[in-house]
Amino acid sequence: MKKLLFLAIGLLTIAASANAQDGPRRYPRRVVRHLPRQQQPQHYRQQDDWYKPKIGIAGGLNISNTVDAYNADFSTSSVAGAHVGLTFEVPIAYPLSFAPEILFSQKGYKAETPDGTFRQRTNFIDIPLLAKLRVTRGFNIVVGPQLTFQTSTRNTYDDGFSTIYRDNYDGLRDKSYLSGLIGVGFDLNRNAELRFRYALDFNQNRGDNNSAIPDYRNQVFQIGLGFKFQ
Repeated sequence: MKKLLFLAIGLLTIAASANAQDGPRRYPRRVVRHLPRQQQPQHYRQQDDWYKPKIGIAGGLNISNTVDAYNADFSTSSVAGAHVGLTFEVPIAYPLSFAPEILFSQKGYKAETPDGTFRQRTNFIDIPLLAKLRVTRGFNIVVGPQLTFQTSTRNTYDDGFSTIYRDNYDGLRDKSYLSGLIGVGFDLNRNAELRFRYALDFNQNRGDNNSAIPDYRNQVFQIGLGFKFQ
């Protein structure tokens, strides 16, 4: 009987000790968040950070090219550009959040023709409207539509003897497009993120079949860094 009593006391002591250590985990979030941060369980600290709306900046490299959905012989080379702008993140329900952005983005392509080298550089304001899913701690996926508004265009013709520049070429009829975007992100720390993304236009950049300019779509590979301010 004494042995059973001592065993019961021992088990109660262990249970009380475990409960003292893990007690805050049982409290509602509104209670735990008022505790000093060092006393909050780790999973509460992580989720509290996640539930805060965030604003930030992002920038990086664009590798852009074009594809022609109706001409298999249409072939172009990639050109490098840049993107930079503001980012936002609004938590919806863990682990899903809404992540819109406003970016200045450079796109374009290069093509070798019988008359020389043609290069097009087009500047856009991109507005991705993304769903952001936290897959694991430090890794997330983004996907969604992107509104893109053309601001300026420069075409360059180089025949090996002279170079001709032509700005705001009016053969580009449409000035705004809808794209699809998918990407991944890796948290370097609480405030910095490494981003990899791919975007492709849904609609063609031209509809005039009488023009020598083909019906093409922009595609862009992006690598960049994002910084969040909380």
